[in-house]
Amino acid sequence: MKFRKLPGTRDILPDEALIWEKVESVIRETAKSYSFFEITTPTFESSCLFTHSVGDTTDIVTKEMYTFIDKGGREITLKPEGTAPVVRAYIENNLSAGPKPVKLFYIDRFFRYERPQKGRLREFHQFGAEVFGSSSTFVEVELLKLSFEILEKLGFNELIVDINTIGCRDCSPKYKEALRDYLNNQKEELCDDCKNRVERNVLRVLDCKKESCKKVSQNAPKIINYLCNDCKTQFEELKTNLDKFDINYKLNEHLVRGLDYYDKTVFEVISSSLGSQNALLGGGRYDYLVKDLGGIDTPACGFALGMERLIMLIIEKNLIKMPSAAPFIYIINTGNNALIESFKLANILRKENFITEVDLEGKGIKKGLSFAEKKGIKKVIIIGEDEVKNGKYTLRDMDLHSQDTYFLDDLMSYLKSLKVEEE
Repeated sequence: MKFRKLPGTRDILPDEALIWEKVESVIRETAKSYSFFEITTPTFESSCLFTHSVGDTTDIVTKEMYTFIDKGGREITLKPEGTAPVVRAYIENNLSAGPKPVKLFYIDRFFRYERPQKGRLREFHQFGAEVFGSSSTFVEVELLKLSFEILEKLGFNELIVDINTIGCRDCSPKYKEALRDYLNNQKEELCDDCKNRVERNVLRVLDCKKESCKKVSQNAPKIINYLCNDCKTQFEELKTNLDKFDINYKLNEHLVRGLDYYDKTVFEVISSSLGSQNALLGGGRYDYLVKDLGGIDTPACGFALGMERLIMLIIEKNLIKMPSAAPFIYIINTGNNALIESFKLANILRKENFITEVDLEGKGIKKGLSFAEKKGIKKVIIIGEDEVKNGKYTLRDMDLHSQDTYFLDDLMSYLKSLKVEEE
């Protein structure tokens, strides 16, 4: 029987895994430079965590969650998004007791049962950043600065932020009521999904990509006309601060987020060089969620970025130099003593972080060089009985088709100089 991977999943093979490693390294180093520290939450959680936070009328909860009953009779769900588990961990581990703000990030895998498509899978990975304990609009500014810096390091340019506000629990209900009244008069023009959303999740109609719905939304009531004074002041302050820090932004009155816990500021970072599918990450405020999940009243803000799509774009557009999966050094040996010497030398090289492979099968020089060429290995060290006897090593440059003989100290100095040049 031949087994195949399930729909919506994929294998990450060695060449691509190196790209993932490089991208994750950029994310981790940059996030830590902003004083964000990594958190990892369990792969599955109680189902009610997501129905209570994400919203029981959202597509995620109604259509996409992987939910089952475990052997203890508990209803559990493979986590479909990252913020709710991080909030649960923040509350359960009493992180609120420490100095604020608390700044956390994760690189994790998630699960949603949706139609697989390019850059979107049923098992997928996200990078997310979350800030707890500050209502200052400088939190949004710092999150956006962090996201811009990461994306620019990875080769993305022409970055801009789409921003909007969806109000708070004081002013948002009035807006939703006005929007619902307007849409009910235009209901026949809406797609089937949006006809259902009018009653269940009315803001999502504004975000629909169907042309008929976009046309209806153009003349819909504007949230700006329904904001309370606090939300209006906060949003104006945010725009002022974005200007101060030269963060390019534009107002997008149709921007909402698909999860119920968002309030006030919502945003997406886009790259205008990517065409129509230009969104790279999204986020916003969720000032009520910590309290809703049993914690103390805590303002919070965050964003998430899809790793699969990000890496797909990096590869397609050749945005960063692709690392090689080939070893940097291959050691060919002839004779039993030479094999022992090869292991000793490989040990020294690996301690200096050189990716090293030893010929374990005694291929010989001709077949060994052919192997190295096919695998794309740059440097080959040849050790035979003469090299063992004289304490020297023959180093062959596969690109230049040249070779020289070195004592160990000279060999290590030369190889280290090459590593410095590469870096």
